[in-house]
Amino acid sequence: MRDVEGIGASAVSWLSAHRSEFALDDDALAEHGSVNRTWKPLGELAQVCVTVRRYTEPTDPLHGAACELLDFAWQQTGQGALFLELQRLEPFATYPLEIYAAFASAGLRHPGYERTVAATARTRSWRMTEQQPNRRLGILNSERRSGIPQHEGTERALRRTWLGALPEPWTFERDAGYTLTHVIFHLSDWGLAPQDVPQDLVEYLRQWLPPWLDTCLEYERWDLSCELLAVAGILPGPPDGVLLRESWAELNRAQDASGAVPEVGAGRAGHPLADDFFACYHSTLMAAYAAVLTARRLRRSTGEGARTGDRPALAHTEPYAAPPTAPHAMRPGHSGKGASR
Repeated sequence: MRDVEGIGASAVSWLSAHRSEFALDDDALAEHGSVNRTWKPLGELAQVCVTVRRYTEPTDPLHGAACELLDFAWQQTGQGALFLELQRLEPFATYPLEIYAAFASAGLRHPGYERTVAATARTRSWRMTEQQPNRRLGILNSERRSGIPQHEGTERALRRTWLGALPEPWTFERDAGYTLTHVIFHLSDWGLAPQDVPQDLVEYLRQWLPPWLDTCLEYERWDLSCELLAVAGILPGPPDGVLLRESWAELNRAQDASGAVPEVGAGRAGHPLADDFFACYHSTLMAAYAAVLTARRLRRSTGEGARTGDRPALAHTEPYAAPPTAPHAMRPGHSGKGASR
């Protein structure tokens, strides 16, 4: 098996090779433009690159690639000027701030936009916009990252989420999986502050994340599997070497020779991944994100490099065995991704 860093490097290589497909086009400011095909991919690219840049050494080629991609993404926004125009066109939309916050966390800021959105965030309409609970948690973190006073307490928002309620573990399914991963991303500031994840959530996830991840891998839900691996890389405490070894072996099987990871279905071991940007860009981003978080966590736990040759816990692979009583909610027939991430 390739090491975790190798899987991440291949994913970043694919992202660099397909950089132009993240570019904003005329639909970015069009009245009926698709946010999910313009701003969302660019914002997700920016966030992953911020994380890769933060957790790699300047001499690491991954660091340089992430810097170049982040600069590209910032240029696409007109150094932040397009956020101001977007806010003018959609005064109470929250997604511009959610995307901008990734850049702001890297020190790329637009004072004019921040003044405008700060005024909007003081309105009753902003505070009372009806949103999914995990989305509200993300907005609170975006406000904090952008220097805007949070309009609600994080703890209150957290306990309205699916994960915050510590639900019955057998109720896990695809949409719940996507919401729980983003709850952890927002609470930990995308991995920068794992200590901010409440202890009851840490203990709950230590018990139930492994079977949930096994189920997603068994049914080749690679996109959600990468997000769950990212959560495993964020949680404080010693890493689960067996969980990581088996999970990354499965992901290695799915990754295409180009570095792309399909959202669902057979990858390298089945058939070549179709060159379909929207069918693999998010899962490839999440593979890079999870790899960097995993490698960092392993280094911190052992003081060694994250390569399998240096780390007994990941030095070899064993035949993958699905859990004997995997939950059924993720069986084929559930298609697509969570609507809000």
